Amino acid sequence: MGFSRQEYWSGLPCLPSRDLPDPEIEPMSLTSPVLAGGFFTTSTTWEARLLYKPATKALMCTDVVSLISQVSSQQNAGPRGRQGAAVRMAEWDASLDHVIPSSLLPPFWAKFLVGFASLMCFARSYDGDFVFDDSEAIVNNKDLRAETPLGDLWHHDFWGSRLSSNTSHKSYRPLTVLTFRMNYYLSGGFHPVSFHVVNIALHGGVCVLLVDVFSVLFGGLQYTSRGRRLNLAPRSSLLAALLFAVHPVHTECVAGVVGRADLLGALFFLLSFLGYCKAFRETNKEGTHSTFWVLLSILLGAVAMLCKEQGITVLGLNAIFDILVIGKLNVLEIVRKLLRKDRSLESPGMLRTGGLLFRMTLLALGGAGVLYVRWKIMGTGPPVFTEVDNPASFADSVLVRAINYNYYYSLNAWLLLCPWWLCFDWSMGCIPLIKSVGDWRVIALAALWFCLIGLICQALCSEDSHKRRILTLGLGFLIIPFLPASNLFFRVGFVVAERVLYLPSAGYCMLLTFGFAALSKHTKKKKLIAALILGILFLNTLRCVVRSGEWRSEDHLFRSALSVCPLNAKVHYNVGKNLADKGNQTAAIRYYREAVRLNPKYVHAMNNLGNILKERNELQEAEELLSLAVQIQPDFAAAWMNLGIVQNSLKRFQAAEQSYRTAIKHRRKYPDCYYNLGRLESEALFLKAIKAHPNTASYHGNLAVLYHRWGHLDLAKKHYEISLRLDPTASGTKENYGLLRRKLEQMQKKNV
Repeated sequence: MGFSRQEYWSGLPCLPSRDLPDPEIEPMSLTSPVLAGGFFTTSTTWEARLLYKPATKALMCTDVVSLISQVSSQQNAGPRGRQGAAVRMAEWDASLDHVIPSSLLPPFWAKFLVGFASLMCFARSYDGDFVFDDSEAIVNNKDLRAETPLGDLWHHDFWGSRLSSNTSHKSYRPLTVLTFRMNYYLSGGFHPVSFHVVNIALHGGVCVLLVDVFSVLFGGLQYTSRGRRLNLAPRSSLLAALLFAVHPVHTECVAGVVGRADLLGALFFLLSFLGYCKAFRETNKEGTHSTFWVLLSILLGAVAMLCKEQGITVLGLNAIFDILVIGKLNVLEIVRKLLRKDRSLESPGMLRTGGLLFRMTLLALGGAGVLYVRWKIMGTGPPVFTEVDNPASFADSVLVRAINYNYYYSLNAWLLLCPWWLCFDWSMGCIPLIKSVGDWRVIALAALWFCLIGLICQALCSEDSHKRRILTLGLGFLIIPFLPASNLFFRVGFVVAERVLYLPSAGYCMLLTFGFAALSKHTKKKKLIAALILGILFLNTLRCVVRSGEWRSEDHLFRSALSVCPLNAKVHYNVGKNLADKGNQTAAIRYYREAVRLNPKYVHAMNNLGNILKERNELQEAEELLSLAVQIQPDFAAAWMNLGIVQNSLKRFQAAEQSYRTAIKHRRKYPDCYYNLGRLESEALFLKAIKAHPNTASYHGNLAVLYHRWGHLDLAKKHYEISLRLDPTASGTKENYGLLRRKLEQMQKKNV
């Protein structure tokens, strides 16, 4: 069966004309279980051969639509509407031809463009510092150092704490930590550049993989007789991958080194999905599959979970894909049969056909087994979070919790729609609780559910099978990876987190691409649609570049959040801490005070503010702040120790000793506190001795040495002079006194 060039239907995606060697054109096998998502059910293998025109060195597609029509007519297979499903799929994709030129459709150039765009968006972050959580997860994480046995990584959380510890957040990501350790070893230390370069490369790899994933989700599975998968939706898959590559909400994952957990989790998530698709690659008989690839897909899902907890959700996406694309389950048809009480639903044959029930069993057992092992490793106890981390989860009213959770979902949706309002942290009062249905913000969650219900109705009830499949898979990719962060199954330690949108954003990009294709198909203003799409790509790219610059240093990152979340106490705290580290105590005090004002129970801000006030000799206020901090959080060891230091400076030695001992009680391994306690006891003993024998020169001389070492130079000078007045011949005291005087003179010259 042959076709002339005039018979070619322009709606089908084709390879562009280009100079090529004369390859062997292989047949394209239209095997029923995998044709464009299962659009017809004949078990006969039909071949549509690609025509090669030597005169122009151009590859052209045959009239696949005509072929499908003939096959469907001859075999009389499937319910009404399947014959035109492939045609509709091709029409949807071809409607984007004014946006995606044919020269970009070959797989190499499509993937090159997506990879290049992803690298350009975030290349600016390559020489950034370790910022925010990077300090705890990398710089202060002992699991990255060579002296820590590799086996410890399997018993520690993401931050290097033992999973059995009460303070552990139970974030179990040993494979991600292992890559950090490899970075540390290969770069010879904590050099941020190597860490950032790996993150940028991982994002590029994820984006390239998504070209293949989107081609399956949009166009279904179709393989040549040689086992090569065909991309039947090249324009849609390329546009969706580009939208994902340049989405600004990904900046936290790419520019923040700890975001590697999300990048690695997404990488193995996609590999698991593509592996599941390969289970149907080498079969010509309807319903057969490769159990090896199904099991490998489950294994890759487990690997994804060892990088980031969201990874295990790929098994849910695989199940939906299998049911809709491989199993060809028609939800609309099932609903109609239910309404008619059709007895054919009682037959289990539908599930048994094609081994669907067997594959669902494998996925369910694999997922349950992986989760059970994860639960056992975690210590069977859930992580412990505070109210400031996730205030809605601590609300007494179920209604208040439900309203706020849904409001958080709407904010996540808004970040996908309009990613210009970005912040490194959304907790600590950034989003005040909705306490009644009269709050105007309820409109946001109402709008979210209005859109979701509309999409779900279209996904389940549309007469267009292609539309049902795309919407269902898009919603599945959007919702399923987000479930671990939804608060539905367990409490999470954040309100909104841009990093958890990395995978769900792929589903959003898929739905957005489908929407653009629908607009292009039903409007004559195609140039306007093209301009809109190109404008979104350009603006998002620009936003990525700007946001990547903000993530290069903590100063820019923290200050960028002040305009987004001015009510966030943690933002002010981090700005203040950054200023204090640079020696600007006056400005730091201002931000610490604002943090305490916004959150009167913010013990860490109280502790840091108390330390600065202590150094400025404002001891009374410092003691009040630190006392309040330990009253709010009685096991706050650092605040107890700092309170002891202040009490020691106030000559309240007994109270200081009690504070030190309380700090050690809550933190057994606390060398600084042991040192301070020893210092306190030695000072108290010398003062007690001097009180009993005030004219003993050695008592004053030794106390002066103590003050000299502590940096209390005025007190050291006073007791050196008393000692020398009582014993002018003490050579050691003379020498130490001379050292002190030279130091004081140097300090005086420096001040002048």
